[in-house]
Amino acid sequence: MPKKSRRRISRKRKIKKPLVPFSRLFKLSLLPLAVFTIWVVYLDFTVRDKFDGKKWSIPARVYAQPLEIYEGLTLKPKTFENELRSLGYKPVRRLQSPGQFAREAKRYQVYTKGFHFWDKAELPTQYQLEFDGEQVSSLNSADENMILRLEPQEIGSIYPGDGEDRIFSSLDQIPPILGETIIAVEDKHFAHHYGLSLKAIARALWANFQAGGLVQGGSTITQQLVKNFYLTHDRSLWRKIQEAVMSVLLELHYSKAEILEAYINEVYLGQSGPRSIHGFSLGSQHYFNQPLNKLKIHQVALLVGVIKGASYYNPWRYPERALKRRNLVLSLMAQNGLIGQQDALNYQQKSLDISAYSQRQQGDYPAYLDLVKRQLLRDYREQDLQSEGLRIFTTMSPQIQQQTEAAVVRQMKVLNQAAEKTLQAAAIITAVGSGEILALVGDRNPQFSGFNRALDARRQIGSLVKPFVYLTALRQSGLYQLSSVLDDSPVELVLANGDLWQPKNFSRESHGELLLYQALAFSYNQSTARLGLEVGVDQVIATLKRAGLEQTVDSFPALLLGALNLSPLEVSHLYHTLAADGVYTPLRAIRSVLNANNQPLQRYALESEPRFTPEESHLMHYALQTVMRVGTGRRAYWSLPPELAVAGKTGTSNEQRDSWFAGYSGDHLGVIWIGNDNNLATQLTGSSGALKVWTDIFTQLETQGIVQETPSNIEYYWIDTADGLRSAKACGGAQLVPFIKGTQPLQTTNCALANRTGLLDRWLN
Repeated sequence: MPKKSRRRISRKRKIKKPLVPFSRLFKLSLLPLAVFTIWVVYLDFTVRDKFDGKKWSIPARVYAQPLEIYEGLTLKPKTFENELRSLGYKPVRRLQSPGQFAREAKRYQVYTKGFHFWDKAELPTQYQLEFDGEQVSSLNSADENMILRLEPQEIGSIYPGDGEDRIFSSLDQIPPILGETIIAVEDKHFAHHYGLSLKAIARALWANFQAGGLVQGGSTITQQLVKNFYLTHDRSLWRKIQEAVMSVLLELHYSKAEILEAYINEVYLGQSGPRSIHGFSLGSQHYFNQPLNKLKIHQVALLVGVIKGASYYNPWRYPERALKRRNLVLSLMAQNGLIGQQDALNYQQKSLDISAYSQRQQGDYPAYLDLVKRQLLRDYREQDLQSEGLRIFTTMSPQIQQQTEAAVVRQMKVLNQAAEKTLQAAAIITAVGSGEILALVGDRNPQFSGFNRALDARRQIGSLVKPFVYLTALRQSGLYQLSSVLDDSPVELVLANGDLWQPKNFSRESHGELLLYQALAFSYNQSTARLGLEVGVDQVIATLKRAGLEQTVDSFPALLLGALNLSPLEVSHLYHTLAADGVYTPLRAIRSVLNANNQPLQRYALESEPRFTPEESHLMHYALQTVMRVGTGRRAYWSLPPELAVAGKTGTSNEQRDSWFAGYSGDHLGVIWIGNDNNLATQLTGSSGALKVWTDIFTQLETQGIVQETPSNIEYYWIDTADGLRSAKACGGAQLVPFIKGTQPLQTTNCALANRTGLLDRWLN
């Protein structure tokens, strides 16, 4: 064949031959299809794995103690009404539904909301109670219950590190009007699409094209759920593609009811400090302080309206925006037949009806919640506290907590004016007997969430240790009595290391001989040091251990005057034993823990053990009341009513670095600390600093004075305050002092003898 012909044939073959063989092209097309298929399978697994599993970490909810009311209870009507309002009860003229109260003069009618307490579930019930002054004089109820127990305030939650907080509600617990309104406003065709709504997308594209920017979204409820539940909030095209595919997959596997329920519990509705509010049940509490099923139509409309932008439509910060948005939702409800047109107009005239912005929000008690969490971590993993929906019932009294906080803020503002605003404070209020911690403040700014001085500031307690020195002496088999004469002359002691210990009184003056209870009342260092050395430092440590001290303490003389570092909580343990008639009780902040289904997991029952005899406790009550009547704590009675019997002790550490006061009534114990975090001098004593805060708190407390029931083995005798000898009521300087039988002084003063002779002559004649 000629070469020319061969070239022509070859050229023709080259023209007809495909650039890529069809089989190879087919194989190449399979690669992206395989990748896409694998990607879809992965997304499908992701969708089902999270939706079928545990969708959310449900935080533990923390409650204060409930207010329990019964006939004879000391309670101010104003306090009672404040409690009702703080719980979201609405004042009305006539009771119609739970969560309302009516008042007429001294008579109240209350329709409780019902609540599942740690011991039982209580249904909504109507009560009527009357006050006589500051006491509940009568209480009646429809079910003849003799105790009105208001539901406890929710004071916080223990939520995960991501800050998400929610209260899970199943669809059957959601008011039908809420679900219908969400669909009407957010996704009108929710029931008819498979995750994507082409109509909504087209409508949004047209609206955005006309506006020249992004003014409307075309996302369905399913897409919104996917974005919030699985994906990030960036606006990339890739994220939108993922969202679309996952939405279709979600619709293929799950019912509309399941998707709507997840959406209702997932949606973001606001922020409360570091805590993000998710789901409508928590949103209802956040905005209205009401359970979701108690909301009015216009309140439901506001919640649904907030979905579009919780920050932009924040009703506290932007009430006009929120009102306009709420009214638009009401109009859409009417257009979709959920409410009548006239009803919509009527609701649009109503206020936003949200709770007051100044009302305390969850997490406003950081120091107390810190204590609760620490006590819980002894028995539970932190992960469980953050995710299992536990219900924690604490001992906190909201009323006393707020009174304590207010007193700390008031007094620290005054004290810091002369201290370059560096002084810090801590306070703990405890119920005497039960050991329940009612209030706790860890910073001069009670809302500050940081270093908790009530638990972690371990500082020298100064003269707060002295009652335990004197108690040690009184326990030594009649060797010492309240009337024992002590020597307050200078003390010198050579220590084992060769140093010379020379404690001085605060005034740098000596007071010669004085009675034991007087030395404690005026907190004299020299006489206390002498007494402590006589009874033995080791014996004083043993007394501290009996009172509740847990840490190991080295035996050295300076301990007798307060060279002992303790936190306010540890001091509270010691002084509670004194206040509770010598009975040691571990202090507690938790009463009970329930699981998410309201089944009890653990009860923190009262534990107690007698550590000191009733006679020893009686003598200490007397001595510490003397501190308050005539000693270093006497300025408290500038404000306290004279008939209120209280006991306590001031404490000042070396160079006035710490100002302490620990004092108690019959019902309450308060421990206050003031100092500088850098341990510099405060220029305050216990009396000029911490006592002022304590007095401010106790003038507000509804508390009872100490009732001294005299043990059968205690007798009172008149004693001469100058020499401790037996005296008589009519003698000058005579003081009635308690003694354990057989330990009273036998020698009498001349005045006592003269009075006794005169009585004998009168009897004989």
